[in-house]
Amino acid sequence: MLISLLLIALQTAAPATTDPGLYVVGANDVLTVTVFNQPQLSGKFGVEADGTLAFPLLGRRAVGGLSIRAVEDEIRRRLAGGYVKDPHVSVTMEQYRSQQIFVMGEVQRPGSLQFTGAMTLIEALARAGSTTEKAGAEAVIVRSHAADSAPPASPAAVEGANADTIHVNLRSLQTGELTQNIALRPGDTVFVPRAETVFVLGQVRNAGEFVLRSGMTVRQVLALAGGMTERGSSRRVQIIRTVAGKEVTTDVNLQTKVQPGDTIMVRERLF
Repeated sequence: MLISLLLIALQTAAPATTDPGLYVVGANDVLTVTVFNQPQLSGKFGVEADGTLAFPLLGRRAVGGLSIRAVEDEIRRRLAGGYVKDPHVSVTMEQYRSQQIFVMGEVQRPGSLQFTGAMTLIEALARAGSTTEKAGAEAVIVRSHAADSAPPASPAAVEGANADTIHVNLRSLQTGELTQNIALRPGDTVFVPRAETVFVLGQVRNAGEFVLRSGMTVRQVLALAGGMTERGSSRRVQIIRTVAGKEVTTDVNLQTKVQPGDTIMVRERLF
């Protein structure tokens, strides 16, 4: 359900408004440079690992760390300095290769994504195949201030580090609160933690592991398992819970609140 609702939200979300001209050029990016009425100076140009670009007449110019708009201004200024009279220069991104974000955890295709100058949380999740059925109700965005772009192993790995942590409620996002649709930045890591679960065994129609939502009762969890069979007894329901490292079995009723990691056992009727 969360997967399809996020995809619907993507279709209705306002597009990111970041100016493409503000994108910061980096190594391996490919730029399209157009100089009006100068086809010999126009074409596609790759940025080398050292951040330089080889351009006709101008030789190798340092463009790494400059915005697209600044690269336009640099080429225009250099050409006007004795090569072309009043040059009109346009620079656009042909291929984004230098900047990445990372989407980890309970998504269909975890890994790195090429940052395309403007990307929101919903767009990143959609490009990662959206969330799995085991995804929790929250996403965590880790925004590192470090120079390297390697993703941390988990949200806990960045605690105390030079990074910001942003928590996003995916349930609010899927219901239309697009203020939760955070605009991402290069190097961001999006974690979608696994949801807390419970186990249901015994006389139920579909025994197994189920995602637990806050405040759920035994009755609600049993409904996820398809309800009790005809041989099950609502008076013989137990919760097996680990307390201080030991398993404790407690008789409960249908209104009892369930905790993450609980196992609900429905016993057979005595007669």
